[in-house]
Amino acid sequence: MSTATQPTGATDGADLAPVRADSLAAILVSGERPPRPNALQASLTFGWRAVLKIKHVPEQLFDVTAFPIMLVLMYTYLFGGALAGSPREYIQYLLPGILVMSVVMITMYTGVSVNVDIAKGVFDRFRSLPIWRPSTLVGYLLGDALRYTIASVVMLTVGMVMGFRPDGGVQGVVAGVLLLIVFSFAFSWVWTMFGLLLRTEKSVMGVSMMILFPLTFLSDIFVRPETMPGWLQAFVNNNPVTHLASAVRGLMDGSWPAAQIAWSLGWAGLLIVVFGPVTMRLYNRK
Repeated sequence: MSTATQPTGATDGADLAPVRADSLAAILVSGERPPRPNALQASLTFGWRAVLKIKHVPEQLFDVTAFPIMLVLMYTYLFGGALAGSPREYIQYLLPGILVMSVVMITMYTGVSVNVDIAKGVFDRFRSLPIWRPSTLVGYLLGDALRYTIASVVMLTVGMVMGFRPDGGVQGVVAGVLLLIVFSFAFSWVWTMFGLLLRTEKSVMGVSMMILFPLTFLSDIFVRPETMPGWLQAFVNNNPVTHLASAVRGLMDGSWPAAQIAWSLGWAGLLIVVFGPVTMRLYNRK
């Protein structure tokens, strides 16, 4: 009577279990600990986390796609004829400003995201990890930089379809978008501070809108400051959003306005210097 033989190479799962356990134990006992991630690696990891959240909840891109399109269509065709004679003429002035307005306004969602993670207790786990402390917050800002880029591409595409023609060419457009992203990255630290300071995400959004509406509407985004009353011009001409919009508009026009670019970069540096340490202090004490 012949006995069944096990095929060559086949192994019983029960025999493998002790081997796997022993191998895992050997790795845990004798293996070296993985190197501690540096600041850049930790920040990029948390930035990738923010991107994955957009992947799993694509509705988050509504504010960087549909909202900017609605703004440029509405303002161009409502006010173009009255302010510049025709929508095609007006969009040459309006589009860089609307681009700045759209991106600057969505910076507040950085603070909202931070506040939501705090409410869910996610930050408690992040704080216990052996990583560079600011990497969690920097990751949020890096992830949102992708949102700013998407918004800029959407706005410029719609503007080109509607007749926008930048005299600065590709170089001027890219320089304008990069300047806008740098400023928005710095401006996001303000809302990150509010995300740590306030109790609910609705509070963060409410306070953000109270600040953003005067800054964006009382600027040169829609009309030139020369047409405004003198007392209002004093505020508009010193508004950081005015400096940014003028710099982006000049770059896209091909004029490269050094003064406005310097003001925009100066405001960006000041925002980081002032709100960066305050935000980290709140984060460490949260």
